[in-house]
Amino acid sequence: MATDSTRFEHDEIARLRVTFGKIARRVDRRSSGEDGLTRSQFSLLSTVARHQDIGVRELAEIEGINPTMLSRMLGKLEDAGLLTRSPGPGDKRVVRARITDAGRERFLHLREVRTALFAENLAALSDEHSDAIRRALPALEALAESMADAGCRP
Repeated sequence: MATDSTRFEHDEIARLRVTFGKIARRVDRRSSGEDGLTRSQFSLLSTVARHQDIGVRELAEIEGINPTMLSRMLGKLEDAGLLTRSPGPGDKRVVRARITDAGRERFLHLREVRTALFAENLAALSDEHSDAIRRALPALEALAESMADAGCRP
């Protein structure tokens, strides 16, 4: 039964959530030998790579990670030589994260590996399913954007 706030049935919402989770876990599993990074570490590296230079507070908001956990994760990525942290130019209390050359190379390689996994599996789908996914892309992008805009709200 659909609720007033959505046009989807509860079980459809659950199926969608479970499906996204399965896809993410399978991509992580199949590419984990390539990178040695957790999903959260790869997400952080990706965000820093996209911004190239980002405030740690903004990064925590984007990723939905508490500052203590973020600091630990950034430390591991920094120890691996994938990013650096430094004080902001105008305010020494502000910490900025920057992608290193090694981090950019790792990110680009991992993005290619993960994209290849998707391409391989999309190619195996029927024309009907491929067309359905293609038509659903704008809606899925809108959902992702809406969820990003919602931030960390429960």
